[in-house]
Amino acid sequence: MKRVDVAVIGAGITGILTARELSTRDPGRQIVVLDSADLAGGASRRSAGLHFPRGSTPRARAFAAYSHDYYRRLLADHPSWPLFPLDVSVVAHESRARALSEKYLEQARLVRGSTPPPLVGLPDGTAVWDGTGCHYADVPAVTALLARQLRGQVEIREGVEVVGLTSDADGCTLVLGTGVTLHADRIVLAPGPWLHAAPWRDLVAPLGARVKKIVALHVEQRPTDDDPVVVFDDEDAFLLPMVRRGHWLFSYTCQEWDVDPDTLSTSLTGAHVAEARELLHRYAPGLRAAAASGRVFCDAYSPDGAPLVETLDHERRIVFAGASSGSGYRFAPATAAAVADLLSR
Repeated sequence: MKRVDVAVIGAGITGILTARELSTRDPGRQIVVLDSADLAGGASRRSAGLHFPRGSTPRARAFAAYSHDYYRRLLADHPSWPLFPLDVSVVAHESRARALSEKYLEQARLVRGSTPPPLVGLPDGTAVWDGTGCHYADVPAVTALLARQLRGQVEIREGVEVVGLTSDADGCTLVLGTGVTLHADRIVLAPGPWLHAAPWRDLVAPLGARVKKIVALHVEQRPTDDDPVVVFDDEDAFLLPMVRRGHWLFSYTCQEWDVDPDTLSTSLTGAHVAEARELLHRYAPGLRAAAASGRVFCDAYSPDGAPLVETLDHERRIVFAGASSGSGYRFAPATAAAVADLLSR
C-alpha cells in the first residue's frame, strides 16, 4: 500500500493551490493530488476567472484581501501568465454608498463616478463608483501552469477516481478506481460541486453547503483593452470584457439549487436566455440582442457565501476546502493558506 502525508482530492484551482501551499511550507512532505477527470476539468474549466477585492462578510473580505495580494505577487513573478488586470465600475442604488465602502476593500479604491461606463446606462436612482484592483484569468491555463511547476515535487494523478474513503486514529485509507489502495496521514477534500460523491457525502452533509447552477451569456460585441468590468452590485451580476476571447461575458444570479454536476446539462435554455436578457436590458439594452450563447455549470455554495475550511472527522484528519459560492478562483489562494494553517495545528 502506497503511503503519503497528504492526499488532495480535486485538481481544480483550489486543489492545485492547496498542494502548492503545502509543498511550499514543507518541501519534504509527500503529497498526491487526485482527480477523477482531468486537471481543471470541472468548475475551474468553466470559470469566468474574475477577481475583485470585495466580500460580504468579514471572513470573505479577509480571504479576498489575502488572495488579492497573492495574485498580485503571482503576476509580478510571471508577467506572461494569463492574468489580465482590469478597472471596475460598480453600479448600484445611490443610497448604497456606505454599504459599498464597507463591502469593497481599500484595494478597490472606489470613488463616486460622474459618467456611466461604456455600453451601460444608469436607471433612475442608480449611480456608479469607479475603482481598480481587479483582474480576470484563464483559470484552466493558470491551473495547468501551477501544476507544471508542482510536478516532481507533488504527484498529480488525473483520471483516477476515489471510490472509498475511511479514517481512524492511524490515518486515512483511499480506495481508487484503478484498484490501488492509498494510505494518507491527512486528506484535503476540494471537490468543487461534487459534494455528494459517495465516499464523502455523509461527511460533508453537516456543513450545509448546496450546489447551485451558474449561468453566463456571451455577448458578441468586441471589448477593448480599456473597458472596465461592470459590476451590478444590487443584482450580484457583472459584465466582463473578455478581450482575449473577443467578447463580453454577462454573469447573473441563477436561482436553480441542488443540481447534480454529473447530470446537469451544460446547454443554455430559453428560460436562461430570457432571464439574463431581462436584467441586461435594464442596464445595457443595446447588448440584449448580442447575448445569444453562453456557458452553464454549477458550484458549491456555503450558508453565508464565504469559503468553508473545516475538519470533517473526529480524528481531524479529513479537511474540507471549498463551497466558495461561485468565487472559487477568487478565494483559492486564501482557502489554500487556511488549509495549510489548519493542518499545522
